[in-house]
Amino acid sequence: MYTRKVFPFKEMMLWTRFETYLFIIIAIAEVLLFIYSDQIIQFPFTPIALIGTAVAFIIGFQSNSAYGRIWEARQIWGAIVNSSRTLGMMTQDFINNDHAKNPLSEEELHQERKTIIHRHIAWLTALRYAMRQPRTWEYVMNEKTNKEWANMIYVPEFKENFETTISQYLSKEEMNYIASKTNKQTAILYLQSNHLRTLKEKGLIWEFSFLELENVLEELFTHQGKSERIKNFPYPRQFASIMHYFTWIFLLILPLAMASQFGEIATKIAAKTGHCPNWITWLSVPFSVVVMWVFFTMNRIGRVGENPFEGSANDVPISAISRGIEIDLRQNLGEKEEDIPKGFEIRNDVQM
Repeated sequence: MYTRKVFPFKEMMLWTRFETYLFIIIAIAEVLLFIYSDQIIQFPFTPIALIGTAVAFIIGFQSNSAYGRIWEARQIWGAIVNSSRTLGMMTQDFINNDHAKNPLSEEELHQERKTIIHRHIAWLTALRYAMRQPRTWEYVMNEKTNKEWANMIYVPEFKENFETTISQYLSKEEMNYIASKTNKQTAILYLQSNHLRTLKEKGLIWEFSFLELENVLEELFTHQGKSERIKNFPYPRQFASIMHYFTWIFLLILPLAMASQFGEIATKIAAKTGHCPNWITWLSVPFSVVVMWVFFTMNRIGRVGENPFEGSANDVPISAISRGIEIDLRQNLGEKEEDIPKGFEIRNDVQM
């Protein structure tokens, strides 16, 4: 989650600096080719304008699709916040001795509530760790500058051991149970439902209240499934590949077309004045680099947004959301402030 009002231009330039160097080299090489071929090797500007228009449409489509995935992921985790608060409220009010066959002390009731709340936090922990697991089609974090950004921010799932983290919320028996399960977040919800059924059989939860709590667990399953769908279904590769190829075709022929255009300008100036400075044609280099950088950066921003849980600085802040839920639930449970963890570290104005 980026907390600044705008993404600083300086950092964006650093983020794309290697490609910018490449664009400068390509532009200079093609201008030299144009000049030393006596303007025989050139490219008309009309086709490049048509190709640029097509590329702009494709990049726009990708950006909209990527933003749609990010926004859907944020809506899902917003719904998880609401369902978590509902579960916390119901746990506090529904577990009591009103229909108990063998009434428990207030301390014992509090322990039952605490077990359910902590198990729910374990579910959040398992889900966020699952969302951070790499997939074969996720490639953003393999790029050098993205790795640099990853080192500048704090992603808890990459720094903290899963077993150590989740063991704070589950008993040894529960840890042994989920250890053999591939989908640990699903296993935790099964444990939760089984515990609620046991409390219902003891009369510590009224049957109607039990159904309400089960409905909340159903909501959590739904949110989990939606989140896993985004994680496990990539942006269609055919669209991504076409966009990649079309963009680079455009970028590679643009400097030559720019040189041809500025060469025509130089010819017209020479025809009217009888002399034309050599630097006129070289103006195509900065203009080409600027246009190449704009198209490439738009392309790259769209690619970064394809997988909203990968761990880049612009992902949905699922770690911060989970920790916020945990703090909220444990405070309302009445735990001591020193026992409740603080929010995750913010580095370079980014909280994951």
